[in-house]
Amino acid sequence: MTPQLTRRQILGVAALQTAATLGFTRIGLQSARAAEPAPADSAPAIVVGSGYGGAVAALRLGQAGIRTLVLEMGGLWDTAGADGRVFCSTTAPDRRSMWFRSRTEAPLATFLWLDVVNRAISPYPGVLDRVHHDHMSVYVGRGVGGGSLVNGGMAVTPPRSYFTEQFPGVDADDMYGTYFPRARAMLGVNSIDPAWFESTEWYRFTRTSRKAAASAGLRTTFVPNVYDFGYMQREAAGTATRSALAGEVIYGNNHGKRSLDKTYLAAALGTGNVTIHTLEKVTSVGRAGDGSYVLTADRIDATGAVVERKQYGCTYLFLAGGSLGTTELLVRARDTGTLPDLAPAVGAGWGTNGNTMLGRANHVWDTVGADQATMPVMGIDDWANPDNPVFAEIAPLPMGFEHWISLYLAITRNPERASFTYDSSSGAVRLGWTADQSAVSVAMARKLFDRVNAANATVYRYDLFGSSGKVFADDFTYHPLGGCVLGRATDGYGRVKGYTKLYVTDGSLVPGSIGVNPFVTITALAERTMARVLAEDTAP
Repeated sequence: MTPQLTRRQILGVAALQTAATLGFTRIGLQSARAAEPAPADSAPAIVVGSGYGGAVAALRLGQAGIRTLVLEMGGLWDTAGADGRVFCSTTAPDRRSMWFRSRTEAPLATFLWLDVVNRAISPYPGVLDRVHHDHMSVYVGRGVGGGSLVNGGMAVTPPRSYFTEQFPGVDADDMYGTYFPRARAMLGVNSIDPAWFESTEWYRFTRTSRKAAASAGLRTTFVPNVYDFGYMQREAAGTATRSALAGEVIYGNNHGKRSLDKTYLAAALGTGNVTIHTLEKVTSVGRAGDGSYVLTADRIDATGAVVERKQYGCTYLFLAGGSLGTTELLVRARDTGTLPDLAPAVGAGWGTNGNTMLGRANHVWDTVGADQATMPVMGIDDWANPDNPVFAEIAPLPMGFEHWISLYLAITRNPERASFTYDSSSGAVRLGWTADQSAVSVAMARKLFDRVNAANATVYRYDLFGSSGKVFADDFTYHPLGGCVLGRATDGYGRVKGYTKLYVTDGSLVPGSIGVNPFVTITALAERTMARVLAEDTAP
């Protein structure tokens, strides 16, 4: 059921809408009725990042009456361009698509070995970033709402048995009885109407993959989403502006999607206690003599130039910059001596959630459809297979013509983990992931899809991931996890070891794997953390 917006959420949405006129610099309820507020250099609580963990922290702090400042590296996506749209489409990307790139870097690099997928663009603070490390790159969202702006919206709760295995110190009854339901309700999770799914042309590609999986004796399952499926049905009927049915997804959705700026963050701003500063990247964290935290942030303009270096102070610091951002900040702080008492476990336990992407070629009679919705709604669920656990999203490939390709994002139970290290010579934080570690995911995905191909007399596509004929895209992940693992780098509630009033609330808490799309788990863990912190650490 779609949650109804409260008056405060409506005020929050109004603040987000009006703040766009302020140059994407400061967002608060003040901006809905007055000029740009005076700069604030301190607040009782600061949240770094506005993705899932940061949005939860901001809302719960605001509801508790604690004045809170959110520092977001990306911009506020609320102003339409010359084409009347906030976001550009996947098939016609422009400068809005990627974070300071001169060319897009989509997951699919080629089609029929031709370089026709990516486009030249002008550098701009776009909504999607691909952060490159040796042997692994990571897709992240840039903007108010973080990854919720650019993901496929698959709102999956992990199997309880695997969650318990990954988080042995967390009470599963609390998570599955309280925090997962709380997260799903706030995120606006809903499910596709099965009858409509079976009849609509927009999900023929999914039904074709389901048929192929069934031929191999494999189970498929529906998965919920934060895209409004009622809106999608109106798109199909021609009574609503198309978004998921217009090829919009990895560069943002203009309609239909319940991203965080429409849920948690709108409610946070509606409390009147939360302000968001955008296009500000936190570069360092330290501690003052009185025990408060000191942050340095660079404010940039639309060209990427640093126009101001700012300092902030706070009593309570919540790090939610994502697995890469939070871990980088803490590793640098420990190894440069600004927070020297951080645990050795900071920087360790990082994984890709076993991600690898692949395509299969169907027979000419097994069409996938020229019309494809961009929101996945089903996966091949072989996670219970003790010899080769894999969950594979049936992914869309909306090209606007029949191509007979079935695309998948496989989530494998890859046990490999890597660590981040600080390079003092360059000042960079580096990820130690190797190609051999990615090969573990490839082997598991291949074992599953060899079964599918054998049962259907089909083959892999060799033309999608570069001119070399690579079958499995194993050099990127959508699901970066770990680096500040719960119960290792932190206590059991995300309190960072070695310091007080310093917290982690994002995907860096998850030990490298959760077996499904992770954002519901991240949100629920953040809800659990905030409940405990507000009860114990901020009580008068």
